Amino acid sequence: MKPDQLLKPAPAGLYCPAGDFYIDPVRPVARALITHGHSDHARAGHGAVLATRETLDIMAIRYGEDFCGTMQAAAFGERIDLGGVTVSLHPAGHVLGSAQIAVEKDGLRIVASGDYKRGADPTCAPYEPVPCDVFITEATFGLPVFHHPDPKAEMGKLLTSLRQFPERSHLVGAYSLGKSQRVLRLLRDCGYDAPIYIHGSLARLCDYYVSRGIDLGDLRPATTEKSSPADFRGAVVVGPPSAFADRWARRFNEPLIAFASGWMMVRQRAKQGGVELPLVISDHCDWPELTETIRDLAPQEVWVTHGREEALVRWCELSGVPARPLHLVGYEDEGD
Repeated sequence: MKPDQLLKPAPAGLYCPAGDFYIDPVRPVARALITHGHSDHARAGHGAVLATRETLDIMAIRYGEDFCGTMQAAAFGERIDLGGVTVSLHPAGHVLGSAQIAVEKDGLRIVASGDYKRGADPTCAPYEPVPCDVFITEATFGLPVFHHPDPKAEMGKLLTSLRQFPERSHLVGAYSLGKSQRVLRLLRDCGYDAPIYIHGSLARLCDYYVSRGIDLGDLRPATTEKSSPADFRGAVVVGPPSAFADRWARRFNEPLIAFASGWMMVRQRAKQGGVELPLVISDHCDWPELTETIRDLAPQEVWVTHGREEALVRWCELSGVPARPLHLVGYEDEGD
């Protein structure tokens, strides 16, 4: 069997004809396998969904309990037969519940990574290399310029700013699933034990993380209706970046805007967003990690999707690894 007979790009996403399922489809389909809960990969309206327990729970929190017709939870490493095709889920290290999906038939194994990172992150299971014939890798930061710094060193910048400007409210923009919880955990791991205030849109997901054994410390609602700006003097407030563009953010005491994202390496992005304190904290692999992963796995072929495809394809070719871009559309950067 040739690889593109087992998995191939289709308008709805990666499609497996033999098993009649899609991986992270961008439109409603009869059967979907979902790598993780970010909205560009996990959409509502499918007939049947297979994912990790955490991803299914996160989808229910975000879309409601009836987000699909039927659901099936798969444990990491569990082998499941779908129409004669064997599928298994393996940790991707991206966010809580995130998985790579291995698809096997007639001795051929393709691994679709979804979004993944290799750096340490106590808020999710660590990335696990899965030997394969074809590796499908993301390329969100697939350019040689992207080298992500130590996240704890970036968090040190926030702690330094808190000491330098004790009167100012430090508002940290972080996406609601994964990044917010990682920022909260990083702060705790760096010794910050004061209450942290969170935007209301983060509450249910933070509660879920805590229910799965991830300690985020003392979290309090960043409610401004019954508070004065002075109540948040010197406080850390975490919320989605979109909230910092409206009146909500201006209610805090001399707000200092920070943003946690791998894209904060690009100074123009920080400047355009009015970010005073950029924090380069990414939930995706940087260029060295992408290339290291391909070297470690040594697949016969690499397929590159969503991101800076051309540079990574070229690197593979120069390294003697056959590669091609998939040109899938509909995948953004919600998780970073």
